[in-house]
Amino acid sequence: MKRTNPMDQWTINTIRLLAADAVEKANSGHPGLPMGAATMTYALWKEFLRGSATDPNWVDRDRFVLSAGHGSMLLYALLHLFGYEISLDDLKKFRQLGSNTPGHPEYGVTTGVEVTTGPLGQGVANAVGMAMAERRLAEAFNTDQFNIIDHYTYVICGDGDMMEGVASEAASLAGHLRLGKLVMLYDDNGITIDGSTSLSFNEDVGARFLAYGWQVVKVADGNDYEAVVEAIRIGKLNTSQPTLVMVKNIIGYGSPNRAGKSIAHGSPLGADELKKTKEGLGGDPDEFFVIPEEVNNYLKSIIDKREIERFMWEEKLEEYIIKHPEKAETWKQWFDYELPFDIFEDEKMWELMCVNDASRNSGGKFMNWVSSRIPNFFGGSADLNSSTKTYIKGYGDYSYNIASGSNVFFGIREHAMGAILNGVALHGGLRAFGSTFLVFSDYMKPPLRLAALMGLPVIHIFTHDSIAVGEDGPTHQPIEQLLMLRSIPNMHVYRPADARETALCWMEAVKRTEGPSCIVLSRQDLKLLEYSGKGVSKGAYIVRHEHKERPDLILMATGSEVALSIDVAELLLTEGIDARVVSMPCIQQFEKQDAIYREAIFPRDVLKRVSVEMGLTLGWERYIGFSGLAVGIDSFGESGPGEAVMSHFGFEKEKLKNRILKYYKMDKMTL
Repeated sequence: MKRTNPMDQWTINTIRLLAADAVEKANSGHPGLPMGAATMTYALWKEFLRGSATDPNWVDRDRFVLSAGHGSMLLYALLHLFGYEISLDDLKKFRQLGSNTPGHPEYGVTTGVEVTTGPLGQGVANAVGMAMAERRLAEAFNTDQFNIIDHYTYVICGDGDMMEGVASEAASLAGHLRLGKLVMLYDDNGITIDGSTSLSFNEDVGARFLAYGWQVVKVADGNDYEAVVEAIRIGKLNTSQPTLVMVKNIIGYGSPNRAGKSIAHGSPLGADELKKTKEGLGGDPDEFFVIPEEVNNYLKSIIDKREIERFMWEEKLEEYIIKHPEKAETWKQWFDYELPFDIFEDEKMWELMCVNDASRNSGGKFMNWVSSRIPNFFGGSADLNSSTKTYIKGYGDYSYNIASGSNVFFGIREHAMGAILNGVALHGGLRAFGSTFLVFSDYMKPPLRLAALMGLPVIHIFTHDSIAVGEDGPTHQPIEQLLMLRSIPNMHVYRPADARETALCWMEAVKRTEGPSCIVLSRQDLKLLEYSGKGVSKGAYIVRHEHKERPDLILMATGSEVALSIDVAELLLTEGIDARVVSMPCIQQFEKQDAIYREAIFPRDVLKRVSVEMGLTLGWERYIGFSGLAVGIDSFGESGPGEAVMSHFGFEKEKLKNRILKYYKMDKMTL
């Protein structure tokens, strides 16, 4: 082993002690990974990582993902030392309320943090998405003279990431796609919270990744700086395969009594052990948060070099804009999420939407129409294109040898698909979408939640939205999924009632830039409603007006149940009950309307209210009140023809009319 440059070693030990001090001060956190992985991560940042502290969002920067997000102090220490907007006081406020150094890295909270990580495995899949986006954008914008998009995606992962299925799904796809600009450094320390990984994990990780199609490079000693540098260099030279660099590290390195033990993973070292650690690493045992002036001076030249690289790129971009004005205009549209000003005024589009059809078909038509005007849509399905209708015609398939394609074949990897799409959205420049059946959104909950937390404009298309799926039975009939999706803060869930509403819901999703959207579509045909559409942007609107000044009853519904509710309202009219029907394609948008509009839709003096939706009734009490009737399904479905199953559960107009009539005639005291 070659001896590490003394200044590099001093810097590495500074990183270790900053992490240990911050965890000790917070009395909470994970010192083990930052101390054990400091050498390999610093080597990456110093020798390879292209970035800019003055312009953290520089488009052509390398992406760095700390998938093992519990080791966040490693990242915060590096960001501070490399000149980003994290002060020493910020490090001292680690894990404190309102600080920009939270317990796990959070996108949008801390300058320089590329992605929110912590739920293990997600960061690995996010990085795959970033590498896919880099490749797609390079194909779109690079020329023989200008490599305007030319960067790498680097990941730090740990044993926990390697055990999570989402990381395996994503790594399998990355190998298949031969993402040569993806390099993952594995903190192979053999320790988890409960003890040695031998308790539950003894597979040959290198062999697994070789089987995935990755290049695997091993470093026997994670403190051998030059060996780490050489391994990363080998990874970068192989442009036809992603690379896994397996680095044998010692968790909590430097701690005389905790290094290599599970106790180092997620607990402060303690005052006595911290002093001994500082003594062993050359620090002052009685001082805290020390950054030697020599270290700062040493890093300044490295920081300046990074800024020069960015400056040179900006000069190249200016020349590119002059020589390729059309590409430059497209660049601006793609990266600024600009919409053509007249995109929603095309009469031909509305002609496409004026049909009786399954909303999955209507959604497919709109998606193809809008893609011809916004060509940076990028995504696909989890092996369900023929069912979800989300294939973009004429835009090619994204594969290992065709980077220009817009259609991604994710395979049967729903969880990875969701996390990869988050990575695509985080990278910038592309509009990410994915699709599967609504019932399989369960597989995707973690990335859906993280997309909402990060405010990423990912569009998810979930088809086969109800028990109308029929013969496939309860395993494929969604019941609780709508409630699950609606329960995620900052998630907009759209369930359109017909083709016109489908187009308008798609429009709302396309316009949305501050969070993810779910468009929930039917397998069965939906008839075009006479008065649908105009209130979709409000989230809820009256689709059938009462004849009297004040309705006797309000029916509220989503999706296919809106047409059913209108039919039932007409039947109720023959019984002397004048009902209003409200379509509620997006509850989240309705909640954002002012009190006057909400009162106009649901007058508080109309107490007789009925919700109609083929799913859990839980949640509808918000709109129907304690005296209302929630018509839904609070059990699992049944296997049989769709019409028969819907009738079995009461979603047939005569049955529903009779149930509502009985409810309407009940004395309020018995409700």
